[in-house]
Amino acid sequence: MLLWINGPFGAGKTQTAHEIQWRLTGSVICDPEHVGFGLHRMMPPSLRGDFQDLPAWRQGVFEVLDRVLTGHDGVVIAPMTVVEPAYFRETVGRLRERGHDVRHFTLLAERGTVLQRLRERGFGHVVQFVAGKDAPLRRESFAVSKLDLCLERLREEEFAQHVWTDRLTIPQVADHIADSSGLTLAPNTDSALRGRVRRAWTGLRHIRFD
Repeated sequence: MLLWINGPFGAGKTQTAHEIQWRLTGSVICDPEHVGFGLHRMMPPSLRGDFQDLPAWRQGVFEVLDRVLTGHDGVVIAPMTVVEPAYFRETVGRLRERGHDVRHFTLLAERGTVLQRLRERGFGHVVQFVAGKDAPLRRESFAVSKLDLCLERLREEEFAQHVWTDRLTIPQVADHIADSSGLTLAPNTDSALRGRVRRAWTGLRHIRFD
């Protein structure tokens, strides 16, 4: 089974994916962004754009996930924002046509909620303290520039199931996805502090410097 976790940048896709992977024995995370990062690193900066526009990215994501789903016994988790219907069909759609059990979820939240989460990503609290409230958003300029498009497109029925996360914690979002997919997660035994530390560490590990 593939759990594709969609949503605008800052919606909590990566944190949710890691929460599920931590609590579901045998599951693995296959992040389609890494295919895009690899393509970007092969190209001079002047030629880099949105890597999803490259046919090589869509084909690469399909081939990698097809291989993992065919060869791995556990659940595969792919946290990735995709808002173009044609690109969605070339990735999620083709995997379904291939015969894989694909469960797709879109994490949604109000615009203000997403902006606040973007402010807090990575070293966001530190950056706000040093450089001002909106400094983290300048660092997240790509995510902010795509936010309204993401929120509009991802509300469409093609991108269901929709999960509104404004009032849900990351463990609750993970539980919802698991329940909807017929999966049973191990109990979340974290204390509030330990949970915050673990999610902060996940965020730090996924800060992009290129």
